[in-house]
Amino acid sequence: MSGRSLFLHAPHRRMPHAVLRRMLDHVDPETPPDGPEGPVAQLERRLAGLLGTEETLFFPSGTMAQQVALRIHASRSGRQAFAAHPQCHLDVWEQGGYAVVHGLRMHAAGDRYRLMTAEDLAAVGEPLAAVVWELPQRDIGGLLPEWDDLVAQVAAVRERGVAPHLDGARIWEAQTYYERPLDEIAALFDTVYVSLYKGLQGVRGAVLAADPETLAEAAVWRQRLGGAIRDAWPLALAALVGLDDQPARMPAFRDHAIAIARAINADGAALAWPDPPQTPLFHVHLPAPQAAVERAGAEMVAERGMYVFGRTRSSPDPTRCSFELSVGDNAMEFTPDEVVGLVHELLRRAAAA
Repeated sequence: MSGRSLFLHAPHRRMPHAVLRRMLDHVDPETPPDGPEGPVAQLERRLAGLLGTEETLFFPSGTMAQQVALRIHASRSGRQAFAAHPQCHLDVWEQGGYAVVHGLRMHAAGDRYRLMTAEDLAAVGEPLAAVVWELPQRDIGGLLPEWDDLVAQVAAVRERGVAPHLDGARIWEAQTYYERPLDEIAALFDTVYVSLYKGLQGVRGAVLAADPETLAEAAVWRQRLGGAIRDAWPLALAALVGLDDQPARMPAFRDHAIAIARAINADGAALAWPDPPQTPLFHVHLPAPQAAVERAGAEMVAERGMYVFGRTRSSPDPTRCSFELSVGDNAMEFTPDEVVGLVHELLRRAAAA
């Protein structure tokens, strides 16, 4: 397997032996698996301090954490609907779990290719239990609303008795643009979900931050849904390793993302968007069909273990597609010109496919 891949979650840094070695180097030999001094409790306390809440609650997945948060907001308000961006994670990636499991309805607010606005939210006629903000909005290139716009949107929905919820899976990436403390970002919202494996490069898992009463109710739902697992320490410990290393590097990741995007756009064979990236995440739009690019990418993996992307995104134009580039440890090993070279290789192979 190649020692280098552009894709953030390529296997070579995530092989079990490598992950376990990092965890072993991090943990004290006397650390218990569970209890107040176990890795889960340590992680919950540490993230509570960073997010400015009294406590946080560990979940084995972000899917479960977010659905539980929305279920609680719905139960308290007596309303079964929430609003979110048309390409929010809850709707695109979770097979309608909020509806099938919890009986909730989602209003897609605004256009799928731009950020959700205050006007989009005001246009939702049905009384809402909650509004979800995904910061950054992954599926449109990692875009973020400007801070003052975000504050105004949250204030407007609060005036309507609606709970604001943050999909903060990539909150550290968002912080590089807002340049505000995590607790200031989190304080805008009633409930905050944070991923343990995206920017933090952990194994899996999530935490939910909220007031103690909400988290007590969330713990009941976690038990009901099978998420109150014992021996979750490997997930928590991997996240603690990431917390020690990754957040401080996020500004450098964003700077490198800007440099890569600039090089791609100067070359002109593909389009990097947003231009410039607001976060360490952006999209690369290719003038080639999706199936051809996927075959080209598979060839590069088979021939030399080079993962350029995790998946591609289709386009309304059948001659084009795109992929997400999240800059982290993997992408830092490539110069901007090397990334441009990988884009050209993808396009050459796609044209020959």
